[in-house]
Amino acid sequence: MKTHIMESHMAHPNSTTKDSAQAPTGKILTGVIFLLGIAAFVYFDLGHYLTLDSLKAHRDFLLNYTASNYVLAVAVFILVYILQTTFSLPGGAILTLAGGFLFGSVMGTLIVNIGATAGATLAFLAARYLLRDWVESKFGARLGPIQEGFSQNAFSYLMTLRLIPAFPFFLVNLVSGLTRVKLGTYMLATSLGIIPGSFVFAFAGRQLGSINSLGEIASPPVLLAFTLLGLLALMPMAYRKWTNRETPSTES
Repeated sequence: MKTHIMESHMAHPNSTTKDSAQAPTGKILTGVIFLLGIAAFVYFDLGHYLTLDSLKAHRDFLLNYTASNYVLAVAVFILVYILQTTFSLPGGAILTLAGGFLFGSVMGTLIVNIGATAGATLAFLAARYLLRDWVESKFGARLGPIQEGFSQNAFSYLMTLRLIPAFPFFLVNLVSGLTRVKLGTYMLATSLGIIPGSFVFAFAGRQLGSINSLGEIASPPVLLAFTLLGLLALMPMAYRKWTNRETPSTES
């Protein structure tokens, strides 16, 4: 048995070295791709198109194009939303408005959800691939209890972070990648957690002509409602902690 292991190791002496060499290369390439994406957004001033004024100015063209090329318009919209979210670029609220304006409140919410969830997942994976090992090596001792608590209640935490507007969408994507939350849990909590906000903006998109600023949509009552929903998502976790504390010891 020992001879077989030694022979296998001798037959592939460079396998470990190659894997360790490929890891930094892959991280560098991924980092370069993200920098190029952000640089292209700034250089070509693409943010100019992701404004309320620009959306209103091109509303007739966008409506006509969508009516004539519905399937292609949906595909392009989802792709743009994925890129915007993956690279953590500004303009998510405007894109969601556009989704409601072009595809309707319900269908727009669904299409936005697909693009936002896919983009958020890619941003999450990129942050995990690029930064988590470094963060854990530097702050692992201090992050241990936080990581454990987050992993045990990840769904409730993520739902709260998604529902409360005070936590920026892109920041939650990146920070979540530094935790040990499972990918499936992250995707489910993201997909469900963004539905209320997406619907509010998609519904508002149907009245695009009467909207003068995004502040009219994200009014204090709406923000308060989202905050209460976010806190409600923490109730199951709070209940479990309370019942565990109140459960009497069975030891005699």
